[in-house]
Amino acid sequence: MKNNEFPLIFIVEDNSIYNTLIVNYLHNHKLLHTESFISGEECLKNIHRKPDIVIQDFVLDGINGIDVLMATKKRYPDTQFIFLSGQDSIEVAIKCMKLGAFDYIVKDQHALAKLTEKINKILVQHERIKNNKKFKLGITIFIIALAIIILIFVGLTILFPQTFSILRY
Repeated sequence: MKNNEFPLIFIVEDNSIYNTLIVNYLHNHKLLHTESFISGEECLKNIHRKPDIVIQDFVLDGINGIDVLMATKKRYPDTQFIFLSGQDSIEVAIKCMKLGAFDYIVKDQHALAKLTEKINKILVQHERIKNNKKFKLGITIFIIALAIIILIFVGLTILFPQTFSILRY
């Protein structure tokens, strides 16, 4: 994810009214960096922009949500997908999750609230991963620096045994 504070979010929803509703809801919840698309093909034409999150309808005319997910994950495996669909099927939800979707939300009166909750979970998870990488890098640098100091000390005791003779007793 490029920017945890302003993630790029693609919305793929063929119902233009619901598409606008999602965009406005996200904007009202401080998620301002959004792009909306009416079709999977349109989304894939812009996938080179490397969205952080794709909010994807499952059933679309032409290329469906699974196809968009698979094509995107092939090029950008870190892009997170949240399916927001009218398909109230456990089998469909499981299939989406097995193929790499972060979550599957059925469209209902609470869907948009659930959506922002899931986006926030993705952002928190990404922040944890980023912090873990920084921590691991810090530990690695510390160990390397310590090893260099030890090697220098050992080298100096070999080169100047008289100076370091006090350490032998």
